[in-house]
Amino acid sequence: MDYKKAGVDIEAGYKAVELMKEHIAGTMRDEVLTDIGGFSGAFSMEAFKNMEQPVLVSGTDGVGTKLKVAFVMDKHDTVGIDCVAMCVNDIACSGGEPLFFLDYIACGKNEPEKIAAIVSGVANGCKQAGAALIGGETAEMPGFYPEGEYDLAGFAVGVVDKRKMITGKKIEDGDVLVGIASSGIHSNGFSLVRKVFDMKEESLNKTFESLGGKTLGETILAPTIIYVNALRTVRKGGITIKGCSHITGGGFYENIPRMLPDGIHARINTESYEIPPIFKMLAKDGDIAKDAMYNTYNMGIGMVLAVSPADADRAVSLIDQSGQKGYIIGEAVNGDKGVTLE
Repeated sequence: MDYKKAGVDIEAGYKAVELMKEHIAGTMRDEVLTDIGGFSGAFSMEAFKNMEQPVLVSGTDGVGTKLKVAFVMDKHDTVGIDCVAMCVNDIACSGGEPLFFLDYIACGKNEPEKIAAIVSGVANGCKQAGAALIGGETAEMPGFYPEGEYDLAGFAVGVVDKRKMITGKKIEDGDVLVGIASSGIHSNGFSLVRKVFDMKEESLNKTFESLGGKTLGETILAPTIIYVNALRTVRKGGITIKGCSHITGGGFYENIPRMLPDGIHARINTESYEIPPIFKMLAKDGDIAKDAMYNTYNMGIGMVLAVSPADADRAVSLIDQSGQKGYIIGEAVNGDKGVTLE
């Protein structure tokens, strides 16, 4: 008896590391002081000495049961983008610039090519965010995870000067709420998605005109948008972002109030932007009420910013210039903290 016969293939682990190195190399920043394969990742803070009060901000998250769709479709090169996005978008909400990222993959059997495909997505997401992929862990856990399945989670660290942090404390009556379009479902609510739609390969590979000629599988597997560059573009354009909310699990009702100060209420015009057809299909096929949809999904808006009225149109323009799509979707008004959909 040896470790391999017990279900853990050390050689496969070595091969996976070699295969992923080329993807990781493309994410490196000058501040990275270590190579992949060491016991830890080191990142120099020398470049941030000139900040008045440098503050580290962090985020951690996973992809959730969206991975089940990847398993059925045998497509593993985009879920890593989701993993990065869920972490760095939260960091960006505070005004932070992502610095580095670490991933954790746990699997029933280490298949080096599949692991490398997963990490290629993580590296892609890191490139989009400007973060270095400085380390990670692949744990082969036979008997805990079924063969062919895995879990994926990550952890990101960013930095922001304290005086430039986005806190939401100065949002006031009359401020404008600007939304940035999502790519679809992103990475939340997939337990419900999997109850509504048939998760067999044949069904996921079916094409729908209502989905723009795409298959159901590729539509719901579309990776989460990384909003770091869009927010960076708005800030560099001289606009003060008073508040920022990443629309994840809990949808509009839970996430928008997280950026509001006491005494401020958000009004959202749900007809002010385009709702992706996948949400209409999900609501119809699942007989899901409107409030439940907005309490679970992003409904086409992945990020909400609060800005002064004088900055609203320019904020939308700058978002569009960054490659994303911006909309004026509502306003902040005096009232109890919460959200009203109109």
